[in-house]
Amino acid sequence: MSTMQTGSYRRQRDHFEPQDIDPQEQRRLRGLLEQIDYAAFIANREVLAQMAPGGLDASTFQRLAVLTATARAKWVSEGLRQSESGAPSTVDQVARLTAARNAYEELAEVYEGLRRMVERGYITLR
Repeated sequence: MSTMQTGSYRRQRDHFEPQDIDPQEQRRLRGLLEQIDYAAFIANREVLAQMAPGGLDASTFQRLAVLTATARAKWVSEGLRQSESGAPSTVDQVARLTAARNAYEELAEVYEGLRRMVERGYITLR
């Protein structure tokens, strides 16, 4: 399967790319797929623009990065705090640790998702 390198990365499972059909049919199919991709681009741009009507700026990313770093620090601090006793963690301790990790991981995913939205042109930076 061939892929085209762009400013972003592309997973093989992102799109079906036929290799064994005649060139004319392949061009026709590629044109249809481009129309589908463009429709998805327009839909994303319109819907996501409502999320941030004035656009985003560097301070938006900085606030999200600080929030994510804080969540990571809380997760690590909780793990270190639990390790101080040397005793196995209780069910409640594991639940707190899991909640802290989930919070960090979700915020990290938000950051990456937001960055990808800007990279793809769905959201504009001020």
